[in-house]
Amino acid sequence: MMREAVYETRCEGLKLLKRGKVRDMYDLGDSLLMVATDRLSAFDVVMPDPIPDKGKILTRISLFWFEVMQDLVDNHVITGDAAAFPASCRPYARQLAGRSIQVLKTRPLPIECVVRGYLSGSGWESYQRSGQVCGIQLPEGLTESDRLPEPIFTPSTKEDQGSHDVNIDFDRAANLVGASVARRVRDLSLALYRHGAVLAASKGIIIADTKFEFGLHDEKIILIDEILTPDSSRFWPRAAYEPGRPQQSFDKQYFRDYLTAIGFNKQPPGPQLPEHVIEQTRSRYLDALRLLTGSTHGLAD
Repeated sequence: MMREAVYETRCEGLKLLKRGKVRDMYDLGDSLLMVATDRLSAFDVVMPDPIPDKGKILTRISLFWFEVMQDLVDNHVITGDAAAFPASCRPYARQLAGRSIQVLKTRPLPIECVVRGYLSGSGWESYQRSGQVCGIQLPEGLTESDRLPEPIFTPSTKEDQGSHDVNIDFDRAANLVGASVARRVRDLSLALYRHGAVLAASKGIIIADTKFEFGLHDEKIILIDEILTPDSSRFWPRAAYEPGRPQQSFDKQYFRDYLTAIGFNKQPPGPQLPEHVIEQTRSRYLDALRLLTGSTHGLAD
């Protein structure tokens, strides 16, 4: 079934600030417009084929979590209602509706705040080599996908598009943002993860790991970008969880596994995607939205 998708937005009357791997950012003067397109990236490569409705799903999930986490930390959301955007956005209402958030301008911190509750991905690879993840010594004898005794804060650098983020230890993060800021975002990240993990588990989802981003607004640390989405997290079905192996997922791990199976070299350009891979990827994102929020918000077939 062919569905309409938005690979990139074209809002000529607005000032385009940048195109990221997934989001197009527009400068509205005293605020920003963050638009989640349907682009899909994996291994830091943007694929040529979009996943229909992916941007709307990510936006809806982020707005859900921003509201849930409001008592823990302020965030950059002004409004996710396209009808309330400035008048300059109205000519592009059809493109923007459902996939855009007007946000505060901030000074983003130059680190990504990764929290791991389970041993997977690059954390599992690091543990196999050294018994550590980002300088944190873990117990011996853990297997792939094991739950960690406690969630751990494992920051990374924030690299430009096309470059791989690099896992770093806490001391390196403190050198980049300052010791007091590093401690604050570490504590916030762990609190956000714990709260989100409990809520998601009650809805049938294990959040294995995730990343948060923070910025400074009036010298105050606030939460920015996206939060606890299938793009920024590993979501596993709780009912199917079994340590000692890779897990089923509601995130783009299915897609990463497909790329690995076809021998993708992790260098641009990405391959053309078969229709069944596009549909399966979309279905997993939609499942995450339905489980978390109780609705597909009109995006299901």
